[in-house]
Amino acid sequence: MEAKVYLNDPREHVNEEPRDDFGDLMLGFGGMFLFLAVLFFGMVIIKFIVSG
Repeated sequence: MEAKVYLNDPREHVNEEPRDDFGDLMLGFGGMFLFLAVLFFGMVIIKFIVSG
């Protein structure tokens, strides 16, 4: 009895899309930093309005 085995070379990268991983990482860090900065300054403004 012979088993049919299909082997794929992992170096082919059939499903890999050409992307800029470092650029995506920096975009994610920058976007999160900007979001948290806006949130921080918004909360500071709200604190001064409520306490003033």
